[in-house]
Amino acid sequence: MSTVARNEGWNALLRSWQEADIPEGWHAEVCEGGITMVPPPGVDHNLIAGVVHRALLGAVPREWGVYQTLGISVVGLRRLYVPDLVVMPVEALTRADLDPVPASSAKLVVEIVSPSNARVDRVEKLRAYAEASIPVYLMIDRFDEHGPLVTVFSDPADGHYREIMAALFGSRIELPEPINLKLDTNDFR
Repeated sequence: MSTVARNEGWNALLRSWQEADIPEGWHAEVCEGGITMVPPPGVDHNLIAGVVHRALLGAVPREWGVYQTLGISVVGLRRLYVPDLVVMPVEALTRADLDPVPASSAKLVVEIVSPSNARVDRVEKLRAYAEASIPVYLMIDRFDEHGPLVTVFSDPADGHYREIMAALFGSRIELPEPINLKLDTNDFR
């Protein structure tokens, strides 16, 4: 496929995403299979997101924001995701011509795994976020086969993360540079 045809296909997907009539509370992502509708998260998911959001607000520099429902694109892979939380410099959002924002602007993405999106978060997004060189990917997985698990992926290179740290819920886990936060997971459920 030529670069022109590939770009036209991406632009068509992007227009469809931007123009989609999405039910309130839902969001759409561009995944391997095209545009996917993602239902609103449940109570436990929102409680975890709130705990992480509060912790991040105290850890990131003032010129960075912590965002929910922000679309980020990995153009090289023709993907567009809406992570549960994204940390990025505020200035990355001030360019009116960038919607969605390039994933490469993110300093951290957080995904809270649900049964309906487990494969996407564990495999597809892991690869895409590494490909976009996002420094830290925090995956919170209540449904891991070994028990509720928090995994920190960092040091991206060549489309994969070279550093992986994992801890069961109820412990503390360190989010490395550029975040520098010891995240307490005692309030996760």
